[in-house]
Amino acid sequence: MTNKVLAAVQDLQKQQQQQQQQQQQQQQQQQQNGGNGAGGGGGEAGQTAGGAAGGGAQSSDNNSRTNLIVNYLPQTMTEEEIRSLFSSVGEVESVKLVRDKNVIYPGQPKGQSLGYGFVNYHRPQDAEQAVNVLNGLRLQNKVLKVSFARPSSEGIKGANLYISGLPKTITQEELETIFRPYGEIITSRVLIQEGNDKPKGVGFIRFDQRKEAERAIQALNGTTPKGLTDPITVKFSNTPGQNAAAKVVQPALPAFLNPQLTRRLGAIHHPINKGLARFSPMGGEVLDMMLPAAPTNGLNVAPSGGWSIFIYNLAPETEENTLWQLFGPFGAVQNVKVIKDAATNQCKGYGFVTMTNYEEAMLAIRSLNGYTLGQRVLQVSFKTNKSNMQH
Repeated sequence: MTNKVLAAVQDLQKQQQQQQQQQQQQQQQQQQNGGNGAGGGGGEAGQTAGGAAGGGAQSSDNNSRTNLIVNYLPQTMTEEEIRSLFSSVGEVESVKLVRDKNVIYPGQPKGQSLGYGFVNYHRPQDAEQAVNVLNGLRLQNKVLKVSFARPSSEGIKGANLYISGLPKTITQEELETIFRPYGEIITSRVLIQEGNDKPKGVGFIRFDQRKEAERAIQALNGTTPKGLTDPITVKFSNTPGQNAAAKVVQPALPAFLNPQLTRRLGAIHHPINKGLARFSPMGGEVLDMMLPAAPTNGLNVAPSGGWSIFIYNLAPETEENTLWQLFGPFGAVQNVKVIKDAATNQCKGYGFVTMTNYEEAMLAIRSLNGYTLGQRVLQVSFKTNKSNMQH
């Protein structure tokens, strides 16, 4: 398992290098064409800086170089966790997680996360470094897309669609497959019935540009897409009736974030570790035997309810984004901390990671304890009172 984790980290580093080269090429091309921002008008980076962390439309060159849009955030990731992640690169001025205030349920009283947000740095060089380091980072079941936000314009507003008449068995991936031919999809959501975890037959698609949403309406409204049996209705969202209906929705946590569902379903695979099951390659019942019950004594449980992990034998040059890359694929990370010497600003050899879920933390420990990072063999365990040190 250690070799697989190492391969996954090395693969991520290669991807980041390739993405950095592509971004540099895009920036050079945009400078030649008079550019509209590092997003280049394509894909997720097309979200506007008008919804940025700093507030209104970002028109100055300096703001456009410090303001980032972050797409494909895990559904349960909070603004505080986003700030913690991006602060590992440089000083963050502000963070804004974009939410649907019409969909409220326990755990997200401010509204359901739409899966993207904005981060504004104080210094342009930190923003550029964040794009280079964090773009492509795997967190839980997501791969982050980090890019510079574009200035606001009318062409990229109002691109959110409401879709009804969908099958009660449709998945988010299947919904995106239907709409992907018409433009770049920023976020998507399938509404879930309260109590039975089944789709309601209603969904949302947010495109990069309004013209893409209009194209999808013209092509799909009133038609029966391939694979479906009944016609669907496609129109722009945010009418009063739809908002009222959305208010009563209580979406269930997905299986990969719900320990009870995980025990029933067993392993959940995704690309983060090339076939390595995020929980266990065996069934849920075997997993229950492998993972001990969450202990109540001796371990230091974070005030927020997370589980603190102690990592020892880190190299002096270790930065916090290294720990994000190591632990992010295993589950929800609340924060990371590398303990540094005040005089040299180098790592003192240890650090801490706080994870939300006990089972995910336990799997991370079992996978990474004994893992060789550089020339050092890591010691990874739950943080106890004895390992408090300077945390």
